[in-house]
Amino acid sequence: MYRKKECVAMLLAGGQGSRLYVLTKKVAKPAVPFGGKYRIIDFPLSNCVNSGIDTVGVLTQYEPHVLNAYIGSGQTWDLDRLRGGVYVLPPYQKGKTSEWYKGTANAIYQNIQFIDDYDPEYVLILSGDHIYKMNYNKMLQQHKETGADATIAVLDVPLAEASRFGIMNCKPDGTIYEFEEKPKNPKSTLASMGIYIFSWKKLRQYLINDEENSKSSNDFGKDIIPAMLGNGEKLVSYRFEGYWKDVGTIESLWEANMDLLSPNSGLNLSDDSWKIYGRTTGSPPHFTAKGASVKHTLLSEGCEIAGDVSESVLFSDVKIGKGAKVEYSILMPGAVIEDGATVRYSIVAENAVIAKDAVVGGSPADGDVDKWGVAVVAEGVRIGRGATLAAKEMADEDLPDVK
Repeated sequence: MYRKKECVAMLLAGGQGSRLYVLTKKVAKPAVPFGGKYRIIDFPLSNCVNSGIDTVGVLTQYEPHVLNAYIGSGQTWDLDRLRGGVYVLPPYQKGKTSEWYKGTANAIYQNIQFIDDYDPEYVLILSGDHIYKMNYNKMLQQHKETGADATIAVLDVPLAEASRFGIMNCKPDGTIYEFEEKPKNPKSTLASMGIYIFSWKKLRQYLINDEENSKSSNDFGKDIIPAMLGNGEKLVSYRFEGYWKDVGTIESLWEANMDLLSPNSGLNLSDDSWKIYGRTTGSPPHFTAKGASVKHTLLSEGCEIAGDVSESVLFSDVKIGKGAKVEYSILMPGAVIEDGATVRYSIVAENAVIAKDAVVGGSPADGDVDKWGVAVVAEGVRIGRGATLAAKEMADEDLPDVK
């Protein structure tokens, strides 16, 4: 038995992230690089430590190797604690049986023993694929003050987008009386953020009951929350006001990175009162060669720039050759843009190479806006000399030289 904790966080980080296509072929979605020096999982982990929650279980499953190595001992986030800290929790064999996590609720069910070891009053359930800054302690205080069995963080979204989310219909005091999963005709615009606080003893029993139901999909949104509502448990909404984005698609990931370049987006990583922590590479300072041009761009350590860059986000150790042009793009760690190449409105993954005079992506102004989209080059792929990868296309294997 470990020392008792008031609240334990469980971070669901095992999703495949299929809508990110080639970017998650080799890594789990929470391990996808973001914002020049971070990975997506840095945000919920930083939120935890900033909120005073020092015990976090990270539930991994799909392609966990990069994520496991990145989390390490948790020192980056001050979570290398003697009692508590961060723990990577993959599925494991129990007795004579072993199985993958079947759903979000089943993932927590399989780790009941881990939570019980800390005997918490409350459990915070988080997702590993959102970009936001949030004080979970304020949500916990409301949970205690209202005497809720479950508190669900909600965000007010435009009515036109409400049908994309799980919608919470609430009384004026914030009590939830109905939950609708992606309704065609939403009754409200309060969308679930996939962030929950439960009173542990109550949730524990619902997880056991859910596991015994062979017809359940073992999901919080589809099974646990409707069951609690149906049994008259007290569910309360917690309204979040601030920047929040689900970066589960190519477009949303690109948009969130571009938001870092906008002073009015609400996403501020320079706020010392709520830092987002990420591991450093130990690379040397970035270098801009004589004659190069860098405008309105985030640069990380180890970058070497000899060409023209604007409106972009560059991760560590990116190299851009002479005469190369990069705009409105995200270049992940170790990406190389050779002399004379052009990259526009694109995401170039780790260690990919855009060879001399190649052209990747294109501007919406180049043609039909409806057919435009972000071009993506997968990790380690080489776009050959003089080759072209058009807007909205994805390269998952090398493209040969054409010159």
